[in-house]
Amino acid sequence: MPLTDRIPDRLAQQAERATLWLTHAVERLSDADRFVASDQTPYDLIHRNGLLSVRRYRPLLETEILVGEQTLPVRRKRHRVPIVLVPPLAADPLNFDLLPQRSLVRFLLARGYKVYLVDFGSPESADSHLGLADYTTRMLPEALAKVRRDSRIQPLSLFGYCMGGLFCLIYAGWSHDRQIRNIVTIASPIDAHQVGVAGQLLAAMRGPIKLVRRYTAFRIHKLDPARLNVPGWVSSLAFKLTNPLGTLTSYVDLLMNLWDRDYVVQHQSMAAWFNDMHAYPGGIVQDFVVRVGLDNALSKGRVPLGKDQEALLDRIDASLLAIAGSSDKIVTVEAARKVMDIVGSSDKQFELAPGGHAGVFAGSKAPATTWTLAADFLSTRSK
Repeated sequence: MPLTDRIPDRLAQQAERATLWLTHAVERLSDADRFVASDQTPYDLIHRNGLLSVRRYRPLLETEILVGEQTLPVRRKRHRVPIVLVPPLAADPLNFDLLPQRSLVRFLLARGYKVYLVDFGSPESADSHLGLADYTTRMLPEALAKVRRDSRIQPLSLFGYCMGGLFCLIYAGWSHDRQIRNIVTIASPIDAHQVGVAGQLLAAMRGPIKLVRRYTAFRIHKLDPARLNVPGWVSSLAFKLTNPLGTLTSYVDLLMNLWDRDYVVQHQSMAAWFNDMHAYPGGIVQDFVVRVGLDNALSKGRVPLGKDQEALLDRIDASLLAIAGSSDKIVTVEAARKVMDIVGSSDKQFELAPGGHAGVFAGSKAPATTWTLAADFLSTRSK
């Protein structure tokens, strides 16, 4: 076909794209949530108490599902040991069910697992007092008790992302719960002094902090936790500033592809993860600054929880899989690998997967790497 004959077709295509671009731009400005496709997998709420809630996801009805660009058959024979997903505090649990074709929940259901999810809710000013002990010795045990009652089985697998992985380890080290069969952590920072620039700063402050503790009465835990609340928008901004060029590039790409509704849905769903983060209660800020950060207690395997309570990570005997992102600038490989030195499990494994802090968990390569590593690891340990 001569070039002159193809010009009308190209003009028509460009005109159609321009119309779609303008339509999607207006729709996004008026109601951006219409493009968010997260949190669509059906579930039953089996428990709610204040901020805490627990979901049980229903078995898939399909015979196969699409994960990324690959078709995954749905396994009908289910593994005996359920998986309990434990999210970090700032990020909404929607990141476990991000998109219909990029959903860790759907992936695990298809692989034959019974899947539960713990939701710690969105803290407000009245929740300022909540600290590490509240989440690991009260809320998480309460959630696990409800899962056990609902599933009618005691052995469980814990699956935590970032801070959620820390909660899993601290709970196991505090409770000595012999029925925790497996623990999977993804991008969980064990050695706080190896966490990028922030880790270097914390390490440099060890000397001055010792002097403050020795010669003054100032203690962060003596401050009113309400004064230390971190709003969700601050967490969102801090996350974006770890990769400002990538954030800018993503919006440029959105402008270039605004005519493609599927692209806009994917972008907006990811943006909901980063834009709508929850607040950190002042109590958890105090504990993380002092115990996890300055004292680097996790890297020593001994985490004080107040009132003569502590988590002893060398007493954990659950099978452990720890996965780190090969290009994660927030939780470096060194920060995550430290778990291998301090957890007492005889069956433990450390793996690298491609991606940064978000990508290793829910990026386009995660189903074939991180998710598959976890599902394969658990399959022989969930009988």
